[in-house]
Amino acid sequence: MTEPVTYAYAVLRTADGLAEALGDVKGVAGASVRLVREEFGSELTAAVSSVPAQDFQEVALRRHLEDLDWLEAVARAHHAVIEALAAHTTVLPLRLATVYLDDKRVGTMLREEADGLSRALRRLAGHLEWGVKIYVEPQPDAQATGEAGAVGTAGGLSPGRAYLRARRSQRHSRDEAYRAARQAAERVEAIGHTMAAGHARHRVQQGELAADAGENVVNDAYLLSREAAAGFRTRVLEVAQGLSGVRIDVTGPWAPYSFVAPPGTQSPATDRAP
Repeated sequence: MTEPVTYAYAVLRTADGLAEALGDVKGVAGASVRLVREEFGSELTAAVSSVPAQDFQEVALRRHLEDLDWLEAVARAHHAVIEALAAHTTVLPLRLATVYLDDKRVGTMLREEADGLSRALRRLAGHLEWGVKIYVEPQPDAQATGEAGAVGTAGGLSPGRAYLRARRSQRHSRDEAYRAARQAAERVEAIGHTMAAGHARHRVQQGELAADAGENVVNDAYLLSREAAAGFRTRVLEVAQGLSGVRIDVTGPWAPYSFVAPPGTQSPATDRAP
């Protein structure tokens, strides 16, 4: 049986009530969550758990990351810890599966990266992340096109001409929806430019991640002060009004996952906990 390793969730400033906030929270693999401080009086703290080393060694981790059930369980636990902490203090979320050999290595990271971590915490203080997704709504399907062709035939057109007319109309509607989505994206970005402290672009969601109806064409994140958040959300949702075939979803608030650079330059798990 190998010794456990230390899974790190986030870096934060020490604040009253953090230990109590974590009391009922279960981390990765159902482990309890504790706080590790840098040894020389720094206010920086890391939230960590002990996890089985064999699950986070390089080969095993690569295999686990292809297991959607395992990945989802780890992501949910990771997120739960960070959200519990974010309710009490500014949090710098670490990447999923950031693992160190032991708590001492975590303390070393806090000491060596103290200046950069402190600057990031100051920049993010009082801010949270909001997601903005823009969708092109589904267009009429082939059945609708066939029905339109039947109507055209009844109106005196041949079946072929009626079908082609219906297809052209369908393509025109879809092209209009894409133009409207581009217009919406420009308007949202302009709002973010005036109201947000940061803007991050993410890959659009596809496949299993794109569970909602429609095609995801924008998947962005904005860093907003608590005071600006409500107004931002209202203005962004208003953008879709009058734009046919476009839907905008605003999600949040979240801890600022998209606006945190991980400590150092090492990749998670493999470099820190061989």
